[in-house]
Formats: sequence, structure tokens, C-alpha cells
Amino acid sequence: MADPPGKEKGIDLPRLGFLGVGWIGRHRMQAMLESGLVCAAGVADLSPDNRREALALAPDAIEADSLAALLDMDLDGIVIATPSALHAAQSIEALKRGVAVFCQKPLGRSAAEVRAVVDAARRADRLLAVDLSYRFTAGMQAIRGRIREGALGPLFAADLTFHNAYGPDKSWFYDPAQSGGGCMMDLGVHLVDLALWALDFPEIASSESTLFAGGQPLTDRTTQVEDYAVSTLRLTTGAVVRIACSWNLHAGQEAAIAMEFYGRDGGAAMRNVGGSFYGFEAWAQQGTARHPLTSGDDAWGGRAGVDWAGRLASGGKFDSSADRLVDVAAALDRIYDA
Repeated sequence: MADPPGKEKGIDLPRLGFLGVGWIGRHRMQAMLESGLVCAAGVADLSPDNRREALALAPDAIEADSLAALLDMDLDGIVIATPSALHAAQSIEALKRGVAVFCQKPLGRSAAEVRAVVDAARRADRLLAVDLSYRFTAGMQAIRGRIREGALGPLFAADLTFHNAYGPDKSWFYDPAQSGGGCMMDLGVHLVDLALWALDFPEIASSESTLFAGGQPLTDRTTQVEDYAVSTLRLTTGAVVRIACSWNLHAGQEAAIAMEFYGRDGGAAMRNVGGSFYGFEAWAQQGTARHPLTSGDDAWGGRAGVDWAGRLASGGKFDSSADRLVDVAAALDRIYDA
């Protein structure tokens, strides 16, 4: 009788379930499996085509018809890539069963939902992480390193932008009850996370925001989601952070993505190359001069998942850095409330 996934040739690998294996779910699944750190015990998705493509990556995995069925497989961890409204409840259900969680962003539609998940992870003493993948770009790693070593001097400003010439192709993104918000919840979450993470999570003193839907100011968040948003966050350090993001913008290219940080003694920036969603270059700046920090191909997309998989394989349990997920969600609440 063949060994179950995770027991091949006597080697114990963490057994993962994959809940939601559309494009993003399969991409993260492939990255984790190719790392050799974990194995796929089961997959679940409403789409037979999605399940078929996922099983091509992991032929020994078992098809499941629900989260409950996955959790009955004696899993060590679960990877969740379902609609946003389901993330918090599904994560909590898994954690209550003693299963570690890696979830697509946003972990919840509000800080209250995110806090409930983090509290569940703490009670279960299980590893929790969210796919805030832009932290793992080589450019942002280099920029954060320069900020931490003091190369920029005291930071006073950051500008972060993510404009998308397209919009989501799933209808639930446009339903506030299911998505929790529009482009700010979908794209801005990355920008807010990068700003707070790079600056070591300072407190936010105040914020102001403007949201648009279809070129008009958004008036009812219960029926509309924003497709353009700009927000200014004033930090207790005295620094100011500007966040701007959009869907379906006449951007002149597929995407315009930039993260810029300015200090008394220098600056640092990362931008996408040629409108790409995946190619970035980063540089240090001083006066009119700039010097490359990173360039060229950088397969960053699956690194957040592989990082979680590595920590899980090493016996990782609850990590208090998960509390920072609540800080990011609270900042988004501020932006919407403002």
C-alpha cells in the first residue's frame, strides 16, 4: 500500500490542504510544492477544472468537496484562496482544528475580523500568515534594509501607488458585502502593509481619504465599491504616507506600481518595469543621482507562501508578528472611515 502524501520514502513533510485552487491558489500551491518543504494532501474547489489543474501538480492529493472534508485529512496546514468574505471564518475553523493557516489577502474585511483570526491562532498556538507578497520582492527587501540601517536618515515621507488598467474578473469583488471594499481592499492592502512594514509599524495619528466609483465620489459603501482611492496617513513619527490605487484606470500601460521612501539624507524607490505586474527595479537616490539596488528577473510571487511553509516545516507555532496583520487592517478601516 502506497504511503499517504507526506510519508513518501519515510520522510515526514507537513501535509497541506489547498482550499480554492483558481489561478492564484494554484500558483501558491506550485511554489510551495516545488520548495520540497511540504506536500499536498488534498484540494478543494467548486470548479472541476480548477481541481483538475491542481491535481496535475499533485497527483497523489485527494479531492475534497468542502473545508470540513479537507480538515478531516489530518492536515498540518491549509492554504486558503477563496472569496474575501470567507477568509476569516474559514481560517478560524481551521485553527480551531489545530491546523496552521496561510491565507490570501485580505485576512478579513475589517480589523475586527482579522483580530478574531489572530486571537484564534494564538489560542491554538498555530502558525498564521497572509499572502502579503510584495514584502518578498528583492527591491522592497533592499529598501527596508537601507531604511533600517539609517541610510536615508529620518523618514518624513512615503508615496505608494498601484494603478491597474484592468479590474477583477470575479463578480464578488464588486459586492461590498463579499469583498469588504474595492481597489483599496484589493490592492491598497499591499501598499498599506509595505509602508507600515518598512517603517517598523509606527502608529497612525490621523488620515484622510477620497474614494471614487465610476469617476464619481463614492457615496454608499453598502452598495458600491471604489475603483480609485487616494489616502494620506499621518504617522505619530511626524512622517506622512500617501497611498493611491485603482482598477480600470486609463494608465497607458497594464499597471503603474511604485513605492517611494524619502528621508533627510536620501531616498529609495521601487517601480515596475514597462507596465509589468511582475518585473521591478529598485534604486537608492541622493540629490539628482541614483544607484541600482536590484534589477532583472525576480520570481517573488510565491515567496510569502514558501516562507510560511518553511517555518511550518521547522515546527513553527504562533508568531506574535501576526498581530501586525491587525495593524494593517485597522489602517484600512481608518482609510474607509475617513
